Amino acid sequence: MSAIDDLPPLRDVIRRHELRARKSLGQNFLLDLNLTGRIARAAGPLDGVNVLEVGPGPGGLTRALIAQGAHVLAVERDERAIAALAEIAERYPGRLEVVAGDALAFDPRARLAAPVRIVANLPYNIATALLVTWLTAEPWPPWYDRLVLMFQREVAERITAAPGSKAYGRLSVLAGWRTQARILFDIAPTAFVPPPKVTSSLVELIPRAEPLPCDSRALQRVTEAAFGQRRKMLRQSLKSLGADPLTLLGAAAIAPTARAEDIPVEGFAALARAFASQSRL
Repeated sequence: MSAIDDLPPLRDVIRRHELRARKSLGQNFLLDLNLTGRIARAAGPLDGVNVLEVGPGPGGLTRALIAQGAHVLAVERDERAIAALAEIAERYPGRLEVVAGDALAFDPRARLAAPVRIVANLPYNIATALLVTWLTAEPWPPWYDRLVLMFQREVAERITAAPGSKAYGRLSVLAGWRTQARILFDIAPTAFVPPPKVTSSLVELIPRAEPLPCDSRALQRVTEAAFGQRRKMLRQSLKSLGADPLTLLGAAAIAPTARAEDIPVEGFAALARAFASQSRL
């Protein structure tokens, strides 16, 4: 693998800091600096951009982001990785800030000035929860200009799925409502240590300046109900909302016999508006 800086190889870093990946933290480390460089370039150009990275581990992607000109705020829960990341911060003064903590509980906005981009090989056990948090941020347009994130291929397909497809679901609606999402490329399991059982994909999500009007809480409630029983007709699955499904569907001009997987984002936005008008969120 090609060197992107004069820091030690990642395998040496892992060995010195005893950074064996922990399943409990959803860790799979990327050690190929050619590949981390490709990810960083896919997120670029990064000169003068402040990047939020979640779960940097030994810092392979961190180093690639810095090499592309980024200033990085890295949030890492694994105390073992903090010392490894400190070596990168020492090598690049003022280019890397490391926060030890849980990304789900950390609000980075006060530490990041625009332009901000979120680029990460996300820990798989919190990846979806983090994405939903970023997709439902208020106000909108959000505090970041782009998301470039690694997911398991199955999750990536759910994010980018179109109505009528098997993968289409709640995540597809939330992502399609507020962003334009696409899969950039796949990464084989052999690129990671330890290798996961499935292929991973890099996904780009670009915020829409003017998404369809609706309340994000209402949209989440409606999609949870609809896809929670995705094989049932909406007149049945929406009963869990506590509002009359036929009234909601009539207001949204959706047939009561329709199923969730066939309703486009526009239809769910209309349902969310109808639900918000009839309930206390």
